Amino acid sequence: MEIAGCVVRMGLVALLALPGQEGPIQPRPRIGTKKLADTEPTPNLRVDTNLVQVPVTVTDRLGRPVIGLEKENFYVLDNRVEQSIIRFAMDDEPVAVGFVFDISGSIGKMLGQCQLAAHEFFKTADPADEFFLVEFESAPKLVVPLTKNAGDIRHEIMLTKSKGMTALLDGVYLAANEIRKSKLSKKALILISDGGENHSRYNFAEVRNALRETDALLYSIGPSPDDGWGDNNGRLLKQLAEITGGRLLEMGRGDLADLSQKIIIDLRNRYLLYYSPQDRTRDGRFHRIEVQVLPPRGLGKLTPHWRTGYYAPAE
Repeated sequence: MEIAGCVVRMGLVALLALPGQEGPIQPRPRIGTKKLADTEPTPNLRVDTNLVQVPVTVTDRLGRPVIGLEKENFYVLDNRVEQSIIRFAMDDEPVAVGFVFDISGSIGKMLGQCQLAAHEFFKTADPADEFFLVEFESAPKLVVPLTKNAGDIRHEIMLTKSKGMTALLDGVYLAANEIRKSKLSKKALILISDGGENHSRYNFAEVRNALRETDALLYSIGPSPDDGWGDNNGRLLKQLAEITGGRLLEMGRGDLADLSQKIIIDLRNRYLLYYSPQDRTRDGRFHRIEVQVLPPRGLGKLTPHWRTGYYAPAE
């Protein structure tokens, strides 16, 4: 990946404010109650012996992406030890995006808004971008395989109808396998759902493991974890996003088209931090990453979003 210049002038600091498996999943024995929390860390970072790459997005107190920061605004800790950032770049390459679209019966009257949110994303599509579409209700389906033709996705999404149960985890599992087919270095999954889950064969831990094998960020558009819809809902959407360094964009905080635009800005304006770990022991152990941001004068509190860590190489 070509590394952009390390210095971005402070005068450019700006807030971007916005308005308001390869193949189908094979039948397998149904697993019992899904485990929504798991304490095992998730190794999501690309790492070799000497260099760790950390993609980071930064938002302000209103959840708006912030661009124009410099290397000096970031601090990285590896297992609580501060690291020296040796490379710094803004990431603006083509992106492979997988839409994971809930068309189950519980979506109901919200389906139209969800369709518009997905449609909004394609307004700024780059010709070099790649897309695919997974829809799920009682079972997931790869409706449009990986393609550069955004129109194929738009057409299929606008034809969907709400029905059936909700196999959300199976939908994410299928999408995690499809995104691995892309040769692009920047990948993302956009999960649009009310967050219900009542019909998946795969459990949370299995989906987590599938996500860990990709370099994709997962963004969820759905209800807040505090809304209390059903048993899982916003809590499940938030957990899936945070595994990858993505985030949950909550319904009710701007219309769905605006939330889709926020994801676009995030994807087009990621920071890439690179460091060489001080501890280079090749023991296969998990290294937890922490990213801190020192905001420039006048910007107030800023919140970084990053992947949680990586496993060291093993002999």
